[in-house]
Amino acid sequence: MKNLALIIAFIASVVSGSAENYLNQEPLKLQVPELKPELVKVTKTPLDYQLNNTTVSTKMDFDFFTSKTNPNVKANKVMDDLSFAGVPLFLAGIAIKGDKANFRQDYGNAHANTRLLTSFKTRIDDYTQFFGPAMTVGLKLGGVEGRSDWPRLFASAVMSYGIMAGFVNGIKYTAKEMRPDGSTANSWPSGHTATSFVGATLLHKEYGLTRSPWYSVAGYGVATATGIMRILNNRHWISDVMSGAGIGIMSTELGYALSDVLFKNKGLLRGDLEGVSDRPSFFAISMGMSYGLKNLTFHDSDEQYAGDNDFDEDSEAFNVDFHTASVVDIEGAYFLNKYVGIGGRLRVRAMTAKGWSNFIEDAKSDRKDLESSLADIIDMASSMPTQTIKNEMQNLTTLEEYSIESDHLTEFSANVGLYFNLPLSSRFALGSKLLIGRSMTQELDINAHYQGDTKNMAYDMNISDGYADPDKNDMSLIVKDFYSTNNPYDIEWDYLTLGGNNSTNFGTGLSLTYRYKSNFSWRLFCDYDFSKKEYTLTADPLRYLKVGTPNISSLFDMLGAPMDPIVYKKEKNVSFFTIGASFAVNF
Repeated sequence: MKNLALIIAFIASVVSGSAENYLNQEPLKLQVPELKPELVKVTKTPLDYQLNNTTVSTKMDFDFFTSKTNPNVKANKVMDDLSFAGVPLFLAGIAIKGDKANFRQDYGNAHANTRLLTSFKTRIDDYTQFFGPAMTVGLKLGGVEGRSDWPRLFASAVMSYGIMAGFVNGIKYTAKEMRPDGSTANSWPSGHTATSFVGATLLHKEYGLTRSPWYSVAGYGVATATGIMRILNNRHWISDVMSGAGIGIMSTELGYALSDVLFKNKGLLRGDLEGVSDRPSFFAISMGMSYGLKNLTFHDSDEQYAGDNDFDEDSEAFNVDFHTASVVDIEGAYFLNKYVGIGGRLRVRAMTAKGWSNFIEDAKSDRKDLESSLADIIDMASSMPTQTIKNEMQNLTTLEEYSIESDHLTEFSANVGLYFNLPLSSRFALGSKLLIGRSMTQELDINAHYQGDTKNMAYDMNISDGYADPDKNDMSLIVKDFYSTNNPYDIEWDYLTLGGNNSTNFGTGLSLTYRYKSNFSWRLFCDYDFSKKEYTLTADPLRYLKVGTPNISSLFDMLGAPMDPIVYKKEKNVSFFTIGASFAVNF
């Protein structure tokens, strides 16, 4: 107990002494450090998009008649929805529209069995023209919130399609341009293409601008494919497609601009994406026209297997003229900084051969001359009545048709290289590139289809070898009979093909880019491409005689003049200038 009392007394004295030490101290003061406001730059990664409204809806949306508005989304001004990108496309179609005049003559021929028709046929383009609205409506029904509510979307779409229909039909039935297949005079502009680009622009504005730029890439990619299929189906010219694309884009932008005036901010649910990037990396889809290869002329000296023949006159053996080429590109580049990037380009260039009516008439004339010459040879070597021989020869060919498996000399190229960018302002920039790659050519292929009566020729032929007397080296042919076997023949074959070898090509070009939104741009470009190619033309006009007159064909083989195809080869340095426009997604 005594020890416990001493411990308590010691603790009490310590506490008392400690308290006395703080009696004369001043109160504590909190010192706040001085703050100086400064502006600093906040850097975001190129893919750091900021949405004005980040609410994600997953509920199915069937409120077709209910108006909804997000107060956080500001109303668009009229000029916000007008990029005028469709104007140069429409004018480009007008600029090259006159080039089709050279082709119209192909359909002035009154003989249906000589009408040239491409064998490429598909109806996919009848459905792909509605890809844009189908995607837009499907996403909205699925609860993926886009730019507009149902009433505003419906009004924008109706006005867009209405403006497009007015433009297209008003021009179609005023211009009265003949289609490539000669079916109707309402070719320019392409209604399928215009419809497809209206849908693509709807998808772009509703979801590409507000959700992800890849919606825009999908929409415009399918629209471009629709236009290309219209050309391959022989239903439209490249000028029709380019003008149709321009009308589709312009009509939708006008439709949305009118909605901005009528609705203001009512019915807006989602604002545009805001991307922050100093690097002009891009992915682009392009359409354009190429100028360069106007014709391919093959001379007698270009014929292969001609032996040591000396041509007294190197005359023209065959000439193919081409229309202005149509071009479709997929291109992209990743920029390491503001000025330099690496990337690549896939390009399809299609050159349509023209003047096929001349080819038809020449082919028909050549066939008649050949059969007439054969009749004269038989007549000279036979005692048969001349008219009997001519009558039999006339029945040799009863049907003569020509069809085009491909009327386009198409070149596919893949290139990689350096891309350069020079900013002019916050929206405009100049670009260039240096590319190298490989190209391959799909051949132009013309088929012939003949039917007739198979003929037989009974003959005797004596050949003196001239060993005893070289001056008497001679051949005698005696035709005993020329008659129908009553066995009809039917043959279809490659009458003429034209193609080129795979080659290395080099490319460069200049472009002007207008960034009308933070993540989207339109580009005008002029490219130059060079390659050294070897073109091969194979003509096989006598193939039908091998089945129509088999023993006459054997006779020619025995005489050292076989009825084989004629092959021409020609090397040519080929340069192309391509002018066009691109829709680009920046990332």
